[in-house]
Formats: sequence, C-alpha cells, structure tokens
Amino acid sequence: MVMKHLTLRLATLGMFVLTPLATAFAADTYTAGKDYEVLSAPGVVDKPGMIEVREFFWYGCPHCYRLEPNVAAWLKTKPTDVNFVRTPAAMNPVWEQNARGYYAIDMMGLTDKVHGPLFSTIHEKNVRLYDQNTLGIFYKAFGADQNRFNSLFNSFAVTGKVAQGKALAMRYKLEGVPAMVVNGKYVVKGEDAKVIQVVNYLIAKERAAGATRPVQKAS
Repeated sequence: MVMKHLTLRLATLGMFVLTPLATAFAADTYTAGKDYEVLSAPGVVDKPGMIEVREFFWYGCPHCYRLEPNVAAWLKTKPTDVNFVRTPAAMNPVWEQNARGYYAIDMMGLTDKVHGPLFSTIHEKNVRLYDQNTLGIFYKAFGADQNRFNSLFNSFAVTGKVAQGKALAMRYKLEGVPAMVVNGKYVVKGEDAKVIQVVNYLIAKERAAGATRPVQKAS
C-alpha cells in the first residue's frame, strides 16, 4: 500500500514537472503567419461562451472535397465547448447557387444526409450540380420535397443567410476556400489533416484564454 501511494505521488509529481514543458512545446508547434492567420478585425461568434469553428467551403472545390473527410472525422470527437458552423461560400454566382441549395436543405433538416453524397457525386462521378434545377433533382433522390426546396431556394430567409456568409467572408478577407475560422480570430487554410491539428491548437489557445463560458451548476 505504501509503495502504491508512493507510485501515485511520483506519477503526480512527474505530471506537474512535464506539463509546463509540454505546454511550451505545444506553444511553439504552430506559428502565426505561417500555419494560420490572425485577423485584425475579429468577428462576432454565433454562440458567445463557446469556441466557434466556422468552415467556409464550396461543393465544387476539389480542395474542400479533400479536406471533408478530416472535418467529418473531427466532428465525431468535437469538444463540447466548440460550436461548429458550416458556411457555404458565395463569392460568385455559381457558388451562390450551391450556398442557396445548402441553406434550403439545412432548413429542411437534411444536411447530414446529403452533405457527403453531394461532394462525392460532384468529384467522383463528375456530375455538375451547380444550379437550382440539378440540385433539386439530386436532393429529391435523398427524400427532399422538391416543391419545398424550390420555395426555400430564393426565400427571404435563405437570401439573408447567403448575405451573412458573404459579409463574413469579406470581414475575414477570404479569397478562396477551404478556410476554417476559429472563434472569429484565426484563419486556417489547407486541405489535409494538418488543418484540423492547427484548429485544435487554436481551440486550446482560446480555451486557455478563457473563451469558454463556465458551466453553471444546478442549484
């Protein structure tokens, strides 16, 4: 029993000794200006008190397609204090069609069902799904009501979301996609697993800075 307590005590002491070194190492792992950009004018997050990770993408972008499996895997283990937001970029008329389709389907609650298949169909089968008609037909095969989809496509609600996405892209000075914006402060670009690693690093950085709202205990 004495040896057990001694072992636990040494393990605890070892953890306290190693933690500052590990933290210092992690702090030097990624560099502003090289691995990520620091925004001069931070944006407002959707859910204050949570750390926001916002992904800007376009379904027709091959780089976004290559990044998607990494994002999908990360979402399965996403920290509970992180709010993930997809923002379909609408930087030109073609991209805007896909953005409108995304928001229409999202309002119908079918995003999780069609997000991956739409990427795959475009990039693996070389099918051009970049307008209201082709998107409506595609989504119908996944159970979407085509009439409702068409009514939402150019609706006031969808138009407002597209406008918000455009404004955010301009605020964050984005010139292309994919781009992951962490807490409205940092932009991470790329198409491989490193993007998620940098995002996780920035999440930890924000958490350490007190960006997460403390959980209120029930009285």
